[in-house]
Amino acid sequence: MEINYIQAVRDIFSKREAPPLCCVHSYGCQQNVSDGEKLKGQLCLMGCGVTDDMTAADIIILNTCAVRENAELKVYGNIGELKRLKEQKPDMLIAVGGCMGQEPKTAEKIKKSYRHVDIVFGTFAAKELPRLIYEALTQRTFIVDTAERNTECFEDIPAVRSEKYKAGVSIMYGCNNFCSYCIVPYVRGRERSRSPEKIIEEIKRLVSDGCKEIMLLGQNVNSYGRGLEEKIDFPELLRRIDNIDGDFRVRFMSPHPKDATKEFFDVIAESKKICRSVHLPLQSGSDRILKAMNRRYTAEQYMDMVEYARKVMPGLSISTDIIVGFPNETYEDFKQTLDIVKAVKYDNIFSFIYSKRTGTKAAEIIDHTSEEDKGKWFRELLAVQREISEEHYKRFLGAEFDVLFDGTYKEEFISGKSGEFIITLVKGSPELIGTMRKVRVTKTHNWAVEGELV
Repeated sequence: MEINYIQAVRDIFSKREAPPLCCVHSYGCQQNVSDGEKLKGQLCLMGCGVTDDMTAADIIILNTCAVRENAELKVYGNIGELKRLKEQKPDMLIAVGGCMGQEPKTAEKIKKSYRHVDIVFGTFAAKELPRLIYEALTQRTFIVDTAERNTECFEDIPAVRSEKYKAGVSIMYGCNNFCSYCIVPYVRGRERSRSPEKIIEEIKRLVSDGCKEIMLLGQNVNSYGRGLEEKIDFPELLRRIDNIDGDFRVRFMSPHPKDATKEFFDVIAESKKICRSVHLPLQSGSDRILKAMNRRYTAEQYMDMVEYARKVMPGLSISTDIIVGFPNETYEDFKQTLDIVKAVKYDNIFSFIYSKRTGTKAAEIIDHTSEEDKGKWFRELLAVQREISEEHYKRFLGAEFDVLFDGTYKEEFISGKSGEFIITLVKGSPELIGTMRKVRVTKTHNWAVEGELV
């Protein structure tokens, strides 16, 4: 007989004096944050309350990221710090999930060196959380689930969202690109697209609940629709979302340049709700390095995309990802990246020194580029971008933005992002957090703008 694990766990918890508290800490990308909200949702169905205080929690889940080595080291440091807490609360459950959890080496290392951890589970096992919790409570043994399940998208899982006014909506899972430096296809699996009906239904529900900003999530949103019975692609999905009634705006993260068509940019230009900002990861401006990365576009093709995008949307804001120091990159390769950075004039760059990920093709390359050179080039890139941003942001002076406020900065400012994804600071009350207000820009920095409420 199949066990209803949610009810079984609720029955166990009902015998306690007070409902247990759960704490889910998500690392890394917006997709991980969205996954973490669904983990909280399942825990609430099992009778848990939610807390952000690990010391008060009875169940702690670290929802991990495996994209860079530093992220993994941080997780292991945090796992180590939980040992003392477990000694104080022996009945506490500690779980490590997410992308690191999908890697077999993680379970092996935790079992050997972090014996206070009770559960390790991968990205595919997120929907199995009730079963994993039940087994940990009843068997009191080390529970592992890193099995790959590629046949379905996780649907109808409730989410406990940290903010009512903005939300991430997954439109697909996995990745088929296999960039040579990237571990994501190995820990997230192959691409699976959600049905457009489920996506539209979820967005309508969020909008009716007062959500002001929807972030569409996927490892490569441009390849949405492949494998679905219905013939639909990402531009068509954007059109349907744009036609949903309500006062909200739409972003997406992340597209791949190789799949960025003219139709993709045309739809954004013609839309009413899609923000005029595109994250277009470059990674490198050198064709030699792009080929070694298996990116499947050239620097010239990338620049053609940017030129067309700005032709149909003159005010478009563009951000990018750049990897510095890919194995055997030369200074000449790096200078070609700088040339594109100067030509495009990005509003933001997210740049990293190459991080070797065991299991990827790039990890097998014998690297002759020194760490000293990588660090020097990285600092040069940041200096160039600071100069560009300082000058480029001046184009916003006097402009009026619709800003969704989501936090505070220092004591006097509230902060938010415009539709162009520009950090905007205004002197005002924290009561404005969660509201969309029009702001006139009065001052610019190389990382943000300041303004006044209109």
